[in-house]
Order: sequence, then structure tokens, then C-alpha cells
Amino acid sequence: MTRDPLPPIDPQAAGLSARRLERLHAALDRTVDDGSHSGYVALLARDGRIADWRAHGYRNAVTREPLAVDDVFRIFSMTKLVTSAAVLILLEEGRLKLDDPVGRFLPALGSPKVLAGGSAEAPVLVDAQRAVTIRDLLTHTSGYTYPDNPPAALAPAWQRADVFAAADLDGFVARASTLPLAFQPGTAFHYGISTDLLGALIEKVSGRSLDAFFAERILEPLAMTDTGFWIPDDKRRRLALIHQRGPGGRLVLETSFNGERPTTTRGLRIAGGGLFSTGADYVRFAQMLLDGGQLEGVRVLARKSVELMTANHLSALADPHPQGNLSQGFGLGVRITTDLGQSPTLGSVGAFGWDGMATTTVQIDPQERLVAIALYQHLPYNEGDVFAAFTNGVYAALER
Repeated sequence: MTRDPLPPIDPQAAGLSARRLERLHAALDRTVDDGSHSGYVALLARDGRIADWRAHGYRNAVTREPLAVDDVFRIFSMTKLVTSAAVLILLEEGRLKLDDPVGRFLPALGSPKVLAGGSAEAPVLVDAQRAVTIRDLLTHTSGYTYPDNPPAALAPAWQRADVFAAADLDGFVARASTLPLAFQPGTAFHYGISTDLLGALIEKVSGRSLDAFFAERILEPLAMTDTGFWIPDDKRRRLALIHQRGPGGRLVLETSFNGERPTTTRGLRIAGGGLFSTGADYVRFAQMLLDGGQLEGVRVLARKSVELMTANHLSALADPHPQGNLSQGFGLGVRITTDLGQSPTLGSVGAFGWDGMATTTVQIDPQERLVAIALYQHLPYNEGDVFAAFTNGVYAALER
């Protein structure tokens, strides 16, 4: 029997139009029924109560296994919010500060070089003008990119480093230490491995493995029983598989991620994108943030830590908008809506959250006291802009 992650409430009593929720689900259902996506789980919570929670489609569209509301998803970069919260726990304990140099804890990263021009054959590198800080990692202003998005002159260095082939986070840091930065620390936003490096920092500062720290300080206190870097054998049947378009546009299973062994307890803990979770678990984490760091009497973060996390930390940059989105700023591991007039969708100033590569999203809105989660398992990310249909449909359903 599926447990309710939060107390249920009738949508009307929560200030949501039942008729407009049906319209929302009709729009989301079409993304499955037209054969473009395998299935989705959508969950809405208002004032700490579950007002809408549904699944539609298949966990495996090839074998037509139906998707259930408690199925397990690869949430990829929605892991970043959990990692950022873990760093703030250590900040509260006085074990680190935002503007501490990362090299204080991870010495191999203490003296990075920075790209100043040149080509892939002959990149021009200079010394960093200052150290990379913990704040830089949290805000993706460190200069570290991802393997698939460095400047062309750094592409060979990324190929040689092959950071995600490391066996553990110590190895990850060793490989990352060979990488030049794409720009001087603190001068620009560029999405990359910054959060993965925070995972190594958490291990060094806490003296615990990343999975143990997550479990002890976040997952177990919040009763997130289906969240972790691996899936136990008895839960493997609930894993929703990642799909993509094959020949003729027909859905097929994506092979690179589905081929991994999610039941192993060995290997790299990917702090920027390694967690499996469910809508039921993740809404408890999101509600904790919405409630100022506590849930059901259990405090994970201080109220002021959540305020710091959800403040805009990019305002002093020449380009203060993450990934060119003029409606947004960025906090400590979360995007933040800062200008509704520039937004492509309905929403609220101050709403925050992030997405996952396989088309998963969380939106947390303090103004509307709302958590909205949509979980697909599809590549490429957000194909057909399903997030716009979800976001507009959610906000259109609000009546009060």
C-alpha cells in the first residue's frame, strides 16, 4: 500500500480548481498518449498537504509495464539541492564558511590554472586571480564546466581527465585537479561539476562517506526511505526506465543509463546527479525547504540557512542570469525567479527549484505555499517543453 508522504487534502480545500487540475492532467496525458513520452508522475502539495498526486503511462513503454505513483526515478541534477543542503548543515556547525577556499579542504584544487585564450592544440593558461571558494561551487561560478560543455580549447583536457570514470570522490578530485578553469573564479555562471566537487568536500569535512552523511543528516530524519545512490534489489522492479525516440519516432529504452547496475553499493557517489528518488520522498525534502528547514518537528536546516540558500547570489555578475534566462537568478544550488515579467511561464517571484537531466523538475513557491514536482524519464531533457505545460497548468489551477 502506497503511503501518503504528507497529509492529503481535497484540491478545492487547498485552493485548487478541480476542473483546472483535470485540464492540467489532460495536457500531461497527451505527452504520453501521443507516444512522445513513456509516462510521468505529478505531485502537488499546498500548505504541507498533498492536493494532487497521479501517475500516467509506463515505467517501461516497450513491455507496457504501468507506472505507479511510488515508482523510483533517476532524479539526476535534483540531487544538487540535497548536496547544497548538506553543505549548509556543515556551515551551521562551524565546520566551513562560504568564502573558504576549496583548497583548504581539497588541496589538489588549491592552485588551478585558467583558460585565457588559444586553441585546443595550444591553450593559453594563466594563474587564477583568487582561490575557488565554496560559494563559487554552490553558485556554479567556479569556472568548472561539464565534460560536454567546456570551451573548445579545453575539450582535450576534459577528454584526458574523464572525471566520471573515477572509482570514488578522491579519484574524482584528482582527475578534476588537472582541469583548467574556463574563466576566473567568481566572474560568471557556468553549469558544471561544481556540485560534484562539493560531494568530495562533504566527505572530507564530515569524515563520513557522502551516502552515509546524506542518510544520517537528511534522508533518515525526513523519512525519505526510497532515496539513495543505489536501489535495493527488492525495489528494483519499481524503477522507471529512461526512454528516448528511436527510428520513426517510436519510444525505445535509452541504453547508457539503463545499462548501469543501480543495485550495487560500490562506485562513485555523484553529488551533482547520482540520486534515485520518488515523488513521495522528494516532496518531503522540498516541503522541508518550504517550511524553513524543518518538517513535522524535525529540523534539518536553520530558517536563516534556507533564506541564504534562496537568495540571489549572482546579482553582482556582469551577466546575472543562469543559462541566459532573464527571469532568473541563482542561489546556493537553486534557481530563483527574480523577474516575473521576463518569465516564459506563469509563476511567482521567489519561487525556486531545479531540474534533472532525464526530464524531472521541482518548483517550490513560498508565495503560494506550493510544491510542484513532475517526474518523467526521457532524453533529451524536456523534449517538447513538457515543463511549460506542467508549470502553466499548475499555476492556472490556483484559485486562492
